[in-house]
Amino acid sequence: MPKRPYDLPSMSSLVAFEAAARHVSFKEAARELNVTPAAVSHQVKSLEEELGSALFQRHHRGVDLTETGAYLFVALQRGFETMNDAVGQLKLRSTHASVTIGVTTAVSSLWLTPKLAQFWKSHGDISVAQIVSDTGETPPQCDLSIHYGDISRDTGTCSVLFHDHVLALGSPRFAARNPVARVEELAKLPLIHIELSGTGWLNWNDWLAALGYSGPIRSAHRVNNYVIALQAAQDDMGAVLGWSGLTKDYIDTGRLVPLLPDRVETPEDFYVKLHPRAGARARLVYDWLTEANA
Repeated sequence: MPKRPYDLPSMSSLVAFEAAARHVSFKEAARELNVTPAAVSHQVKSLEEELGSALFQRHHRGVDLTETGAYLFVALQRGFETMNDAVGQLKLRSTHASVTIGVTTAVSSLWLTPKLAQFWKSHGDISVAQIVSDTGETPPQCDLSIHYGDISRDTGTCSVLFHDHVLALGSPRFAARNPVARVEELAKLPLIHIELSGTGWLNWNDWLAALGYSGPIRSAHRVNNYVIALQAAQDDMGAVLGWSGLTKDYIDTGRLVPLLPDRVETPEDFYVKLHPRAGARARLVYDWLTEANA
């Protein structure tokens, strides 16, 4: 598998450990992260195995940090506080950005941010801020917004960015341990369910039904963030639905692999909308995004 940057354990395991250490409770950490206590326990155990040291003392009434766990917790807090300060500064700067784009967490991290990195190479004088939200509502101050839906139902200036298809993905280890040849077999595996209300994204029931399967399916893990779902899949926790336009880098680098050759075309498109308040610089960003995907 490709080596992770900075020679660090997976971020999902570090985040799970930090939450569990801060609350001194797997249950409270799970509530904060919107996962099950078992998922938190799995992440912490994976981290302990990688470090070769116990981070918690477990007993029937709960858990306590070990000396090693306390040391790691303090280090992580310092790192997260530094990141928090940086994000805070960026949020302050975003109010002065020349162009603002409304986007979801998944599209921001998996598609738009890499695109903007390319944009800034030739347009470094244009400040672009992303307003990230998964509520389905576009903040009024946005010049542009990226949506998944039926573009014909929208009004104003809009352009399709990409039409996608969805396939079942898993880590290479998960695929090796759970070989399947039919969707009926896949439905029996641990499945990572993504609960994103108002997005219109396909879920496992939709995907399997499109392939002619309407029987029972297994529900192993539920999260409300697509990036976390992809990380859980990388950590061998189950199969995840992979939107090809968003997971291309995961597939190209081998972090996730198709479990079946079957693919389901998405009924709608990802598209960008130019809002009436947008100025010339926003129009330039809009044109660049549409031309880059033509």
